[in-house]
Amino acid sequence: MDWSNIYWGDYMKNHTNKEDYTSLVQDILEHKEFKKLGTIVHHGNNRMDHSLRVSYYSYKIGKMLTLDYEKIARGALLHDFFFEVNEGEEKKTKLKTLMKHPEYALENAKEYFELSDLESDIILTHMFPVSPKVPKYLESWLVDAVDDAVSIGERFYSIRHQLSAAMSFMFVCFLNYLR
Repeated sequence: MDWSNIYWGDYMKNHTNKEDYTSLVQDILEHKEFKKLGTIVHHGNNRMDHSLRVSYYSYKIGKMLTLDYEKIARGALLHDFFFEVNEGEEKKTKLKTLMKHPEYALENAKEYFELSDLESDIILTHMFPVSPKVPKYLESWLVDAVDDAVSIGERFYSIRHQLSAAMSFMFVCFLNYLR
C-alpha cells in the first residue's frame, strides 16, 4: 500500500529510513480499527497523525540511542489507540478520559495486536506523571517525553492558525470600517 497520502511532516518526507519504519508498523497502519483514529480530532489535528508523529520521532531517537526501536515504533503508534471523543464534554469527563485513556488504548491494542511487555508499558505509561503509572523501561520514558513534545508543538501550531484566521478576519472588518 502507498502511504504517501499520510502526513509525515517535512522532516519525515526527506528522511531515507521511512521505508524501514513503515515496514515495522505497516500492519497497524493498514488495520481498519486503527484507521478510525484519522477521523478523531486530537490536539487540533487528528489522532492518527499525532500517533504517527510520536511513533516516528520516538523510533528515530530510539534507533540513535540503540534502544529497542522496533518496539518503540509499535508501542508509540498505539499509545493513543482509543476512540472516546471529548469535544464539547464537561471538564470532569475530559479529565477522566485524560487519566484513563492509556488503559483504553492498551485494551484496544491487546484486542487487535500481539504486544510485548515493553509495548504494553509504553502505551500504559505514556501520560506519566498525569497518569500515576511509572514507566519501567527507558523506551517508555522516551515515548512519554516525545509525546509531550509533539503534543505541545501540535497545540501551538493549531493555536497559531486559529490566531492567524482571527487576525485576518479582524483586518477585513477594519478595512470595511475604513470605507
